[in-house]
Amino acid sequence: MTPQPVAVLRRGDAGPAVAAVCERLVLSGDLPDGFRSDPGGTLQDRAGMRFDAEVDRAVRAFQQRRGLVVDGIVGRSTYAVLDGARWSLGDRVLRYVPEHFIEGDDVVHLQERLLQLGFQLGKVDGILGPETEGAVRAFQSAVGLHSDGTVGPETMRSFAGIERSVRGGSANALREREHLRRSGYSLAGRTIVLDPGHGGADRGAVAGNGVDEAGLCLAIARLVEGRLSAHGVSVVFTRTARTDGGSEEDRAAFANSCEADLMLSLHSDHTASSSGHGIATSFYGHADHAGWSVIGERFSDLVQRELVARTGLTDLRIHARTWTLLRRTRMPAVRIDVGYLSHPEDAALLAQPQTLDGIAEGIVVALQRLYLGEADTGHTGVLRLGDLLAHLERLRADAVD
Repeated sequence: MTPQPVAVLRRGDAGPAVAAVCERLVLSGDLPDGFRSDPGGTLQDRAGMRFDAEVDRAVRAFQQRRGLVVDGIVGRSTYAVLDGARWSLGDRVLRYVPEHFIEGDDVVHLQERLLQLGFQLGKVDGILGPETEGAVRAFQSAVGLHSDGTVGPETMRSFAGIERSVRGGSANALREREHLRRSGYSLAGRTIVLDPGHGGADRGAVAGNGVDEAGLCLAIARLVEGRLSAHGVSVVFTRTARTDGGSEEDRAAFANSCEADLMLSLHSDHTASSSGHGIATSFYGHADHAGWSVIGERFSDLVQRELVARTGLTDLRIHARTWTLLRRTRMPAVRIDVGYLSHPEDAALLAQPQTLDGIAEGIVVALQRLYLGEADTGHTGVLRLGDLLAHLERLRADAVD
């Protein structure tokens, strides 16, 4: 399991934990070789190593490149990815350990290699879970090795002796698209997990007009749930008005346990300066490797365009991110940040019931358009769900004829 820092680290902190972060930033290339090191190649004065402006810039550069929240703070998520970046495939023996999953760039490369060779393992997420172990065992069996799921010297030699005969494209993307196509047009029978952000004692961002993020997101989720349930969709919430959904890891694990078709996480944003405003949508994606959810990207694009058209909120576009919730879910997962509660105009808009109704309708229309695929001929922002359902009935009738 990837080690975690004892505490959150930020600019102004000092000590051995900061030195450990700096060592990893040197290995990732975000700090120069020889950064404050002695002749032996180790960081000098580990107890006094400071998290200064140079380290802050390096942390932010790493976060930007890896699709993390760019805040210059080394918390649990940033440290896990930073620590995992120092490993290349073959540097260590890899094996599946239940509840203590190994993470790192070497696991990413292992997953990519297995996918290239035709072994299915789900999402390329850099986490050695049961699906990846199953793919390793299948590979070992195919090449005549003992099928123990451990990636050691023998398995690495077998990888080196096998090359992919056809290159180009993404096998994982093709599988995602084909799975979506075969699942059919209808929403009925699907399971959707709705994740209203924050909850319990954590109210999230609070606007000057009293609107708080936790209540806002739960209100939108309930409006979405009402529409989906009426059309045969099984909707599951990660929390209620009185409960806390837990950490991002907990929420992702819950969605995985539901074997959901899609997870939607609802949030609103805020800034200290109150200047930020608009709506943004995020999906799981890492430009440096095959970890890219094409279905998550498609749904992000659909829902972003629907919500911008229906609310008038500024379009902050869609973004590929490696945030914990997006990375750890086995199904496509999307996060929507509906406006900035720190911005007076956004907050006033989000206090209006008709705005929330438009957001909920836009989300459900985008979801139906996702499953229509190439049969989707609608115009963004003008269709109601009933229009799409009527179109779906026509498609069914044509198929019967």
